[in-house]
Amino acid sequence: MRKNGFYRCFRAGLVAGLLVFALPATALAELGDYGFWRTLGNLFSPPGPDNPVTDQQRQGNYPLLSNPPGFGDGFSPGEYYTWQTVPLAPETGAVCGNGSTYKFFVNRVPNSSNTVVYFEGGGACWDYESCSGQSGIRGARNPDGIPDDYLSLLNPGASLVSPFVVRLHPWSRVKTQDWNMVYVPYCTGDIYSGDRVAVYEDPEGAGEPLVWHHNGLRNTRAVISWLKDNLQRPGQMLATGCSAGGIGGLTNYHPVRRDMAPTRSFLINDSGPAFSAPTGADPQQYPSVLLQTYIREAWGLDQPGGPLAYLKSGLPALDLNDLGSLYGALSATLPGDRMGHTHFWRDLNYSSYSYERFYPEIANAPDQATKESLLHDKWATDTTRLKNTLAGLDNFGYYLPMFRDVNESHCTSIIEFANADIQELGLELDDFIGNVLNGQGAVMQASETDTVADYNKPFNLLYWSLDQLL
Repeated sequence: MRKNGFYRCFRAGLVAGLLVFALPATALAELGDYGFWRTLGNLFSPPGPDNPVTDQQRQGNYPLLSNPPGFGDGFSPGEYYTWQTVPLAPETGAVCGNGSTYKFFVNRVPNSSNTVVYFEGGGACWDYESCSGQSGIRGARNPDGIPDDYLSLLNPGASLVSPFVVRLHPWSRVKTQDWNMVYVPYCTGDIYSGDRVAVYEDPEGAGEPLVWHHNGLRNTRAVISWLKDNLQRPGQMLATGCSAGGIGGLTNYHPVRRDMAPTRSFLINDSGPAFSAPTGADPQQYPSVLLQTYIREAWGLDQPGGPLAYLKSGLPALDLNDLGSLYGALSATLPGDRMGHTHFWRDLNYSSYSYERFYPEIANAPDQATKESLLHDKWATDTTRLKNTLAGLDNFGYYLPMFRDVNESHCTSIIEFANADIQELGLELDDFIGNVLNGQGAVMQASETDTVADYNKPFNLLYWSLDQLL
């Protein structure tokens, strides 16, 4: 519901009063920040779009399509510092996996054009069990679609997921907390990259076949179209997310960056690696090849004119037979951008997705300790190769700590930035994030070798409590 005129004027006056006290801070303004008087004016006359979708961008295989005239998205341009739900009409090409309306969320500020685009994490799916929700956290997130109040405090797994998108985080500070925030939910199970309507049969024969829209790429295109038609071009932009959101940010980074056209742009992929796995490679040398072979078909990645061909059109150096070539292709195409990758060496979540269902010796391991050891070995093989690839790229860094005792040691940037440290180098995750967003020269490259120190940290009640909720 829109606020009435009196409330909006009162709110604007209150924010303006606070800005008076913040006036000395304008000396520290960054690229994309507005001055005091411009900010004051924005409170009463919110800035409109200055980089709208062009006719040419509405053409092609994956065009930027907008909500049709008369479709009410409910967005209030002057409603600052609050999450607003933005539904997208079917005409935009956007839809959740179950066919319901796709929605995303915007939290706007009056004093900056800078924008963080946060891709939500949450599993993947490619069959009835994983797409229907039967397989729990190992399946697709939000199989029933996105509710309007998804970013309320009653759903902390989204609203408090990461310091990148929590304005008043109690422990971790990052400059995106002062930016416009765009939260892109995940409901298609295809790491924001698929384009296929699949029909999955119930293996028990008890239910109707599941019609599932692996529609992640088109959803992302529709989000970017809306942002261009409603917000200002960012002075600075960060694309980030963890897990499926990390790799979704990676695969969509070039088209998002091209179409949003920020003056400076950054990418931080948290725990969503696209490991090297050449088509037809030996699984013992390239452990992720079995997973990648399967999802190429399940999500329609290789179809003519499909997601990978579209990605290749903007990244000439991309080898379509090896998804791991994406890092080098981005580095070569965007030499002025600062990009970084981070994940734990002992991640048991993404490694389980990658290998468990594809290697019988892991799926049928006699005990949990054996299973974890086999997962760690394959993860180390893939991670070492990725580390070596990134080592040759000045503008694409890496930060690889060993272990954190929460969420199966998955995602370094969720909850808080603490305890994702590399103790032997005296580094915290904040150092890496700050280097990507504020540094000069080659992006930081750091990896932990100590396999003991992280396991000897004191018991953390917060982490334990969160794990009980998962």
